[in-house]
Amino acid sequence: MVLRLAVLCGGRSGEHEVSLQSAYGIFNALDRKRFEPLLVAIDKEGVWRMGDADSLLLDPRDPERIRLAAGSPAVVPTLLDGRCRLLSTEDGKRLAELDAVLPIIHGTDGEDGALQGLLQLLDVPYVGADVTGSVLGMDKDVGKRLLAMADLPVAPYRAFRGRAEAEAAFEDLSQSLGLPLFVKPANLGSSVGVTRAGDRAEYLAAVAEAFAFGEKIVVEQAVPGREVECSVLGSPYSEKYPPAASRVGEIRPRDGFYSYRAKYLDPEGAELIVPADLPPEVEERVRELSLRVFDVMECDGMARVDFFVRDNGGVLVNELNTLPGFTPISMYPKLWEASGLSYTELLTRLVELALERAGRRGKLRREFDLGGAR
Repeated sequence: MVLRLAVLCGGRSGEHEVSLQSAYGIFNALDRKRFEPLLVAIDKEGVWRMGDADSLLLDPRDPERIRLAAGSPAVVPTLLDGRCRLLSTEDGKRLAELDAVLPIIHGTDGEDGALQGLLQLLDVPYVGADVTGSVLGMDKDVGKRLLAMADLPVAPYRAFRGRAEAEAAFEDLSQSLGLPLFVKPANLGSSVGVTRAGDRAEYLAAVAEAFAFGEKIVVEQAVPGREVECSVLGSPYSEKYPPAASRVGEIRPRDGFYSYRAKYLDPEGAELIVPADLPPEVEERVRELSLRVFDVMECDGMARVDFFVRDNGGVLVNELNTLPGFTPISMYPKLWEASGLSYTELLTRLVELALERAGRRGKLRREFDLGGAR
C-alpha cells in the first residue's frame, strides 16, 4: 500500500528557508514504492499551501534564494469523516487525504510542540517527538534543568526573563562563568539570535539580540573543546525499533563558532568530519549519553544530541534538537549514512515509527466509566 505522506515545511520562524531546504531533500529522497509525497508549506503569513517540489519551491538548490512560489493553492487542514484532509480555502473542495505527516518546520511553532498538538488534534500520524518531547527539547533552560537533575553533565549557565536583570548580571557572569559568554534565546534553534560575547559591550548587544527573538534567554559558559554530535533514531515504546545511537560526527567551525550561516548557507562555513576521530571509549561515552538524553527528554522518533569533548576526554551535553535539519549538509542524515542507513531508508524508518505510535495510541481508551453517571 502506498501512503500519502505530507512533507510539511516553511513556517513563520526565522528558520523558514532552512525548512524549505530540508523539505526539498526529503521530497526527492522518499521511496516512491512506499510513499506518495505531497509538499505542504506554511508561508510567512501563516497560510497553508500545497503542491509538489517543482511547483511550490523556487530556486530550491540555492540556500540563499529558495522561497515559496506565489499563488500556490491555499488549503486548510481538517479532520473530516475520520480522516485528515486538506480543503481548498477558495471553495471548500477536498483536495487531498493524508495518511501521515512528516513535519520539517524548524523553530517557533514547528518543533516547540505547537504543531505537534495540532497534528494530534487532526488525528494523523506524524514523525518525530510528541508535544511533551518537543516542548522539553525546545526550551534550553528547562532541558538543562532536567539533564542536571538526571546527573547528566551540562555546562554552567544562567537563564533570564528580563532584559534589565540580564544586563545587570554581566559582572557576576563574567566572574562566575568567565569570558567569552554565549548568549541565546531560550526557545530557538539553529544558532538564530546566538552571539559570542567577549566583553561588556558585546554582551549588552548580545542580550538585546537574544531578547528580540524571545521572552527568555540563556547565558552559557564557553566550553573549550571539540564539538561533536550524535543522531538517535527509534522509540522507547517500540519493540521493533528501540532507540539506537549513530556514529559520532565532529564539527569544526571556520569562524570560531557554528553560526546559522555556517550551518545552512556557507558550504565552507564548517568542516564536518564523519565519523569523528575520537578514541573508541570517548565515542562510546557520547553514544551512551545520547541515549540517556533521549530518554530523559521524553524523545520519540528522532533527535540529534550535541556535545563538547574536552581535551582530557571529558564529555558535556550541549543541547538537544528534536527536529534536526535534513539539508544536504545536515549532520543527522550524514551520521546515519555513516552508520549504514541510507537517507531514503532513514526516512522510511521514521515514518514507520510514526505509524507504530499512532497504532499504539489508537488502542488507548479515551473515555472512562463514571459508575453509571453517564
